[in-house]
Amino acid sequence: MLGLLGRVGAVVVLLGSLVASRPAEGTVVYEREATEAAGVQEPGAVVARAACADTAYSTAGHKEYGTYLWHVGDGAMPGGLSRDAARKVFEEAISTITGERNDCGIGGGGGPRARFLSATGREAGIDREGRCSSRDGVSVWDAGELPEDVVAVTCSWAVTMPDGGANDLIEADVRFNTRHHRFTDAPGVRCADAYDVRAVGTHEAGHVFGLGHVGVGHENLTMYTNSFACSSRARSLGRGDVLGLRSLYR
Repeated sequence: MLGLLGRVGAVVVLLGSLVASRPAEGTVVYEREATEAAGVQEPGAVVARAACADTAYSTAGHKEYGTYLWHVGDGAMPGGLSRDAARKVFEEAISTITGERNDCGIGGGGGPRARFLSATGREAGIDREGRCSSRDGVSVWDAGELPEDVVAVTCSWAVTMPDGGANDLIEADVRFNTRHHRFTDAPGVRCADAYDVRAVGTHEAGHVFGLGHVGVGHENLTMYTNSFACSSRARSLGRGDVLGLRSLYR
């Protein structure tokens, strides 16, 4: 995050798939991860390209120029995790993005930076309808109520750059929908309709650092629009996910 002192330009609020505008704040883009039922076969395995062969990606128009400083909120955490355990899971998800962690043999390094600061009593600036509320200058990962068809939401605030480059991230909040969905940190054969915290967290961290959704035919990528119950596949990046990060950070 670059300093705001002397910065001239509109604040841009990025959230995802619905698009609206607020004249006072600039463009609002709603970034929400919806649910998708998992069948007997691995989701998307038949129709989608393999993750390491799929080069698709999209970007949201912002990036982290400095270091993303984040906190864990209070209250119940996804998967019944303690606050400390949730922090470790979120940290692992974020480091998958910052380290470009993948199973494709693509070397990492040179990606965005992040650092956990502390627990906080602040909440993510996301309301129960999954919309951005007012930012408070603190990037928070927490859990709470969102629309029923949404697994998690990321809301990122950024400022425009005078040179026309990617907008500069100044805050990004993430909320898991524990009101309508169950989560687990250990999906396995006994998993039933629970979403993998690490997989969802990795997807949301992708949004934090500027990645957008990819659609039908790209189900094996971390940044596929929807989340599959009982699937941990999104824990590891696909080729397109890595290429998207490198388009922003290399």
